[in-house]
Amino acid sequence: MVDPGAAAAILKRALDYPYATPGHSYLYRDGEAAELPAGRPDLDGRTPLLAYGANAAPAALARKLAPLPGVGIPVLRAELEGFDVVYSAHVSPYGAIPGTLRPSEEAVAPVFVVYPNEEQLALLSATEPNYELRRLGGVICRVEEAGTLNAVDAFASRHGCLTLDAHDVALAAVASANRSLPALTEREVQARVRDLLEPRASLEEFVLAGVDPAVAAARTAALRATANPAVFD
Repeated sequence: MVDPGAAAAILKRALDYPYATPGHSYLYRDGEAAELPAGRPDLDGRTPLLAYGANAAPAALARKLAPLPGVGIPVLRAELEGFDVVYSAHVSPYGAIPGTLRPSEEAVAPVFVVYPNEEQLALLSATEPNYELRRLGGVICRVEEAGTLNAVDAFASRHGCLTLDAHDVALAAVASANRSLPALTEREVQARVRDLLEPRASLEEFVLAGVDPAVAAARTAALRATANPAVFD
């Protein structure tokens, strides 16, 4: 049996995805969202990386970048045209059903662009076993403080887009404009997947079991069987 305190922490981490983000650009450092320095941020030697889920949240960056204390990373608000943020057809190592990108002609997704240095990018990449780093070219991504990008790197799901009732499902936490897809919260999508895979389990039991790597792999295999590809090329 999982200790009640540990169980509560697992449930919170899974069900709070994609975590709270400031409503503005910021400088992340040591778990805090600080104000950007005055003037245009210094982005030299840094690679623009699209952050449409947890990688934009200070709480997630605190876990991922803990080995590099004191090193800041600019996190800039942006809008990405022609894409929406949908659920991926997999279960993360911490029990969440996380997001991925999907082309959507009319949509405009409110995202962030983070600017990691080489060491920070390596740490971020190491936390993304279910994703591959891709270059999105020919896009329009308008970034506060940095102008418009026509190419940007992004983590894309290796498993495709989760489908429910034959539709891809958008993240309700990411309020894309001109969205054409149904949207669910993390708790709602977990409940729907629970109903499909283990309807006799309570939602809490289902989520707690999902942090077991074998359980996560089996659930991911089941979700992949009906997934739609996220085509970027």
